[in-house]
Amino acid sequence: MDNRDYKHVIQDITNVYVGGRLSYGEMMDMDNIPFKLKTVFAHYMLKEVDKSTTLENHLFYIDKDSMSYMVYKKLKCKFVLNVFYEDGHGKNEPGYHIDEFLIDEILDNEDIMANKDVTYLTEVRISKLKLAGL
Repeated sequence: MDNRDYKHVIQDITNVYVGGRLSYGEMMDMDNIPFKLKTVFAHYMLKEVDKSTTLENHLFYIDKDSMSYMVYKKLKCKFVLNVFYEDGHGKNEPGYHIDEFLIDEILDNEDIMANKDVTYLTEVRISKLKLAGL
């Protein structure tokens, strides 16, 4: 993978799309990320993890008792994962399939957590409405 794959921030009218390979430090240095989102990350996430931690690494090692978990749950963030399925997701061939999950669906899914070394976070979708309400 290229060093810039899955390192993006895109906005439309309703959502902010953040690439899963961005670290919290990289996001703090970006100009095109909403100020409110930077504030949330600085106030909650960076008190629990280092600036060099990527969204992907944080997601797979997040604790349900942490403030980060509560923030992701409150924002109802959608995590787009590239998940490896042994049965090819019903096609009888091993392969990857892209699915969207909420934080609880990921942490409660034993298959995803057991195969986190071959599961990739491609993007996090954050609703601007939920962000404004936080």
